[in-house]
Amino acid sequence: MYAVFRTGGKQFRAEPGGRLRIPSLDAEEGSALTFDEVLLTSDGEDVTIGDPLVKGAKVEAEILRHGKTKKIIVFKRKRRKNYRRKQGH
Repeated sequence: MYAVFRTGGKQFRAEPGGRLRIPSLDAEEGSALTFDEVLLTSDGEDVTIGDPLVKGAKVEAEILRHGKTKKIIVFKRKRRKNYRRKQGH
């Protein structure tokens, strides 16, 4: 059993008892959230695809903690031309 929902311009697959990393949620730790934009649900045998959303479906979640992921470093260079650019975010 799983559901695919949309939040923050991205899509996530949720399963009962599973954990997700969702960026930039504006809520307290330990609070409950409800995601109403469910795009797809599956109960193991039947798959329901929304048009564009599945009516009456929702995903309930709890915020366990806030955190940051590792930094991403983008490094560009061209050989023999002394061209180097480093960008991190």
